[in-house]
Amino acid sequence: MPKHRAPRYAFTALLTAVALVTAGCGSSPNATKPAAGESRITVFSGATGTVAENFNPFSSTAIQASRGMIYETLFYYNLMSSDGPKPMLATAYKWNANGTELTVTTREGVKWSDGQPFSAADVAFTFNMIAKTPSINTTGLAATAKATGPNTAVLTFKQTSFISEANVLGNTAIVPEHLWKSKDPATDINHDPVGTGPYTVARFTPESFEMKKNPAYWNTGKPKIDKVSFITLASADAATSALVKGEVDWMSAFLPSIDQLLKGNKDLSWVNTPALTTSLFACSNAALGCKGPQTDVAVRQAIYAALDREQLNKLAFSNVAGVASPTLLVPGRDDDWMTPKVEKTVPQQPDTTKADSILTQAGWVKGSDGIYAKDGQRLTMTIQVVSGWSDYISAIDAMTQQLRKAGMEIKSTQISPNEWNTRETKGNYQLSMNSLGLGPSTDPYFTYEGKYWSKNTAKVGASAGANPSRYANPAVDAAIAAASKTNDETVKKQQYAIIQENIARDLPYIPIVLNSTLTEFNTSRATGWPTKDNLYSFPATWKAWDSGIVVQNLTPVK
Repeated sequence: MPKHRAPRYAFTALLTAVALVTAGCGSSPNATKPAAGESRITVFSGATGTVAENFNPFSSTAIQASRGMIYETLFYYNLMSSDGPKPMLATAYKWNANGTELTVTTREGVKWSDGQPFSAADVAFTFNMIAKTPSINTTGLAATAKATGPNTAVLTFKQTSFISEANVLGNTAIVPEHLWKSKDPATDINHDPVGTGPYTVARFTPESFEMKKNPAYWNTGKPKIDKVSFITLASADAATSALVKGEVDWMSAFLPSIDQLLKGNKDLSWVNTPALTTSLFACSNAALGCKGPQTDVAVRQAIYAALDREQLNKLAFSNVAGVASPTLLVPGRDDDWMTPKVEKTVPQQPDTTKADSILTQAGWVKGSDGIYAKDGQRLTMTIQVVSGWSDYISAIDAMTQQLRKAGMEIKSTQISPNEWNTRETKGNYQLSMNSLGLGPSTDPYFTYEGKYWSKNTAKVGASAGANPSRYANPAVDAAIAAASKTNDETVKKQQYAIIQENIARDLPYIPIVLNSTLTEFNTSRATGWPTKDNLYSFPATWKAWDSGIVVQNLTPVK
């Protein structure tokens, strides 16, 4: 099930999909039967239990389908591609020379699902509402907006803000002023949502959720699927069973030996989209209170060298994980952003000789039991992991043997998701198994700013926010700041090269693999799903905005 597959900040959105408490959607007394000639798909989003109604796209507990199927952004950013943004509610945008003013041209002929016309005034209202409501301004957007014409909105920033482009254009739901001017965007659950998207709410109860296509949708001829039903299932086994039985058409779940599981079923297909880097997060900064051998950069470098990632992929990840990069970017997609001074990919085979050399040169001495020690401190570390994350637990079991060969001892502690998150955020850990990636666009800034900028961390005991490693490096800070102030890709690459050289050496997050994101489809009721050769979107059911793109590309099977 999707757990650590998504970044930590996406957990809530992922788990607040919809609810239908059953082991198979076909048997639910709450499910409605399709009318004659009606096309429908059923989606499992990985959620369990019942759900409270919340269609507020600015809420951290919003029903995920509200972002993309009901509400839309100005542009769409496909994280599977290095291509530029695709026009949605806007058709063009332009910055002024110093990056303090962004002019957006909105699409003509768009209507809200209640029949009212959409205009640039709605865009201006949305951004002004966010600016006035700090609790929903999760990206720190510092802009005011004004509609200078029916199809022109101008956003004005307090300082150079080129780097805000992706969040403004591709990560903000545009809402109708005529309805939201009387709502509290911080608390309103937005009953009976009105959006510009391809679907509207047809039926909602705490046990089921259904959408019907918006007949007035601006993208003529789309969508072609009449209804989309979302369900939850009791367990991974129930999800597998529902998929094989043909009761689910679209789901994103890690299914071990997926080739064998789906072999011979002509109606089932799947796609793997590795994009998040599974890593060992290290509480790395002794000056901020981190304790343990992992605060020594030599230890982190030795771990990096000693891992047998090929074996880990085979034993823990069913050979479907991708090859990670020490830059924390995605090889292939992000090659143009990578400096040639850093290896593009992490080593797949272990180099214990190199690990031994690194530790010895750093003053570590191997004891009679084969484990290194220094200044009376044994090279023993604890890795925390969430109970039930079977692939991560298997990976740690294998790492235990791999690192012992290099003179390092690790122990695993399995804890609840809340405790795991709290320990990581507060810095009360040594190593933590987690993943990172997936910003609003493929610009590396969104990986580096969160995880490596020292302004995003704090002393152990205080909440570190996005930088739980407590990493602080003045050269990296300066490069991140410089990259945030330019729209020149050549300058950005120069700054990212500085960052990459430093983080590949310091390794506050030790990359292991590109975590697999498996998404499964049933083609008996709909075709046009994303494929390996046509990744027109990131297909995971839990991904905001992308679901609205996927459903528009589907064609019902007659």
